[in-house]
Amino acid sequence: MQCPFCDERATRVVDSRLAAEGSQVRRRRECPACGARYTTFETAELVLPRIVKSDGTPEPFDERKLRQGVERALYKRPVAAESIDTAISHLLQRLRADAEREVASRQLGEWVMEELRELDQVAFVRFASVYRRFEDVQAFREEIERLEATPGRRSGQLSLIEGGAAHGVDPQSGNDEAGGSGP
Repeated sequence: MQCPFCDERATRVVDSRLAAEGSQVRRRRECPACGARYTTFETAELVLPRIVKSDGTPEPFDERKLRQGVERALYKRPVAAESIDTAISHLLQRLRADAEREVASRQLGEWVMEELRELDQVAFVRFASVYRRFEDVQAFREEIERLEATPGRRSGQLSLIEGGAAHGVDPQSGNDEAGGSGP
């Protein structure tokens, strides 16, 4: 690989390690001509399928758009950046594994909702409300009830419907179980 500092063509690899859950190789390189050290990342370049929009027009897959949609749903939610990256990686793996030249945007949206359901229920409802075009509060209520009824809800997530009862607060009085006032 060519040195980015002096354009020397012969550089040597000093260290190689797996990165990004094994989907990348991180290499430390050194230039014998100028002595500079730098890092490169090697990733397999795989062609991702085209996304077929609801009006039938195909467009190239754009990872940036996918990431923006996921991050918008997770805005100000307590989800680690690593968890978001892992969810994006899962979605990319699913797109590659699908082995189709084209994937319907509707299918991709369903996959995103599955990832968000595991990450954060509030983010899931946010995304679903836009994706499924909720028209009123009843649509939100129905989606939340469906989410609450889904088995396997992550234990670290707070309940969306049960209000304070899940947190030791009497929903009628607003007082905690110890007799004090609620949050």
